[in-house]
Amino acid sequence: MNSNEYCQQKAAASGSSFYYSFLFLKGARREAIMALYAFCREVDDVVDETSDPEIAAKQLQWWRDELDRMTAGNPQHPVTRALSPHLEGFGIQRKWLTAVIDGMAMDLHQHRYADYEGLKLYCHRAAGVVGCAAAQIFGVTDPRTSEYAAQLGLAFQLTNIIRDVGEDARRDRIYLPLQDLEQFKLTPADMLARRHSPAFVEMMRFQADRARQAYRQAYALLPAADKRAQRPGLMMAAIYSTLLNEIERDDFQVMNQRTSLTPIRKFWLAWKTWINAQPPSP
Repeated sequence: MNSNEYCQQKAAASGSSFYYSFLFLKGARREAIMALYAFCREVDDVVDETSDPEIAAKQLQWWRDELDRMTAGNPQHPVTRALSPHLEGFGIQRKWLTAVIDGMAMDLHQHRYADYEGLKLYCHRAAGVVGCAAAQIFGVTDPRTSEYAAQLGLAFQLTNIIRDVGEDARRDRIYLPLQDLEQFKLTPADMLARRHSPAFVEMMRFQADRARQAYRQAYALLPAADKRAQRPGLMMAAIYSTLLNEIERDDFQVMNQRTSLTPIRKFWLAWKTWINAQPPSP
């Protein structure tokens, strides 16, 4: 198995909505986005699959060192070998890759966020910078497209947080700002006990509205000149925003179940967006 095959297998095995944006790309762009996603998956798995924070921190340090080796032209991992040839051609900045590792490192030590501003820093590192790198691969002619991509990454991460509330609570993680919990008269204990209540639904509706606002702001930032090139990101937005609608339709039953879309539905949403080249309705 060569490096590109390794990345493709990593992406396909994840079942992520990200994967559906790969299917409509060809050649170097497809190889580059596969490698970028595989890199994100590798460093995210360090945190999710390693129970000892010290060991996880050492593994993340290995990835920081691997970025140094990649920059020096000597990558060791299949993911960085696959990604390395595309860095210069697509303008993928090293600082974005470092920021992804920084975001995963936050998960080792920070399991609560006091307010939305603090959460946005995490979202930027975990998803916003990935959006910037992905946008470069898809094709950028206007600098404003990077602002769009970062904002869209924020919307995706907010959607992920809403979807994963119960799963995160089982890991003693609460990404919803404590300020928001207090506003709706909820406590961290309510979250960790995974209590579904009218107050919880009201608070989650507030979170969904915030995520939709992030989608709207992202679409408003996308220059017309780059709209067609950025179709893969808009495909993901169609899938993620539909998922958000489904979660709300299920009355935010996220404490003890995980809402998801079928592969057929994801593909249909992706194909329809590819044909229309228009942002979905948030």
